[in-house]
Amino acid sequence: MNDLPGHRWFFVLAALAAGLLSHSAGAEDFYAGKSITFIVGSGVGGGYDLQARLASRHLGKHIPGHPSIVVQNMPAAGGIAACNYIYNTAPPDGTVISLVQRNVLVAKLTYPGGTRFEMERFHWLASLNSETAVVLAWNETAPHRTTKDLFDKELIVGGVNGADPEITPRLYNALIGTKFKVVTGYTTTAQVALAIERGEVQGIADWSWSSIKSVRPAWLRDNKVTLLLQGALKREPELGDLPLALDNDKEAADRKALELHFTQKLAARPVIAPPGVPRDRVALLRAAFKTLGKDPDFFADAERSRQEIGIVPGEEIDAVVKLVASTPPEITDRYAKAFAPERK
Repeated sequence: MNDLPGHRWFFVLAALAAGLLSHSAGAEDFYAGKSITFIVGSGVGGGYDLQARLASRHLGKHIPGHPSIVVQNMPAAGGIAACNYIYNTAPPDGTVISLVQRNVLVAKLTYPGGTRFEMERFHWLASLNSETAVVLAWNETAPHRTTKDLFDKELIVGGVNGADPEITPRLYNALIGTKFKVVTGYTTTAQVALAIERGEVQGIADWSWSSIKSVRPAWLRDNKVTLLLQGALKREPELGDLPLALDNDKEAADRKALELHFTQKLAARPVIAPPGVPRDRVALLRAAFKTLGKDPDFFADAERSRQEIGIVPGEEIDAVVKLVASTPPEITDRYAKAFAPERK
């Protein structure tokens, strides 16, 4: 090929350039006239569902071709079913994405029998928020008024199968010595909230602070609940001096196990695409979420619907995934064993 005359080199290079331009144009044009199915790994009415529907109203205009976005719920197995579907069944062409529950990051440890995916192979497009979890007690039914009461008195809390409202209190019991009794079987935090109001349970051990403010602001305004503990890697300024769960660890391994659990909350509302989606389409979707994070109409809609949003770019979620995946075996073993005694 080095012996080609100059004019033939010109045609070869022109053909290569045309191919590259065609490839790029193909990515730009792919979504024209199409729709994207946005799977939500939780039930209707919960925080994940509300945020997915909010994002779906604005995301399409930031994707070349302006596809429509159709939301579908797949709450089975605490959102693990949605992850399994995206990994094994969904078409790997960029027409199906999913807002999954953050427990996907440690699902191999908490529900190894039901997990049929490798989290590192997903395309992590963005997270719709990061968050701090809180423990709260319903003042009409629970006698708990201080953090110390969690260690002295049983608190009956509602759990969402396979998700943080179930996993977190079990970890707290095993790692820091709380006395939660978990009633499982709910599919969304919205259902748990109704159960609290009906007196079926006394509280919840892991609910996003931003969700409480947006979904049940009257609870705070009317002093219906007592906040007892916050769960995150660092304190939420709005929560003042409310104790942090990490302040109660008893051993270094226990603290590391809790840190592993709370690292998920940096990617609290992760959006994924299947392995095998072409990289140029992944780049378009990631860019769309970044632009969404600067869209004033999106944030105005969020304010009207009383939702707190803070888009975390896909590259930052990649870093969280790598951090979790690189956790030393002795810590992942401690995490799994802490959850195992009460595993369903």
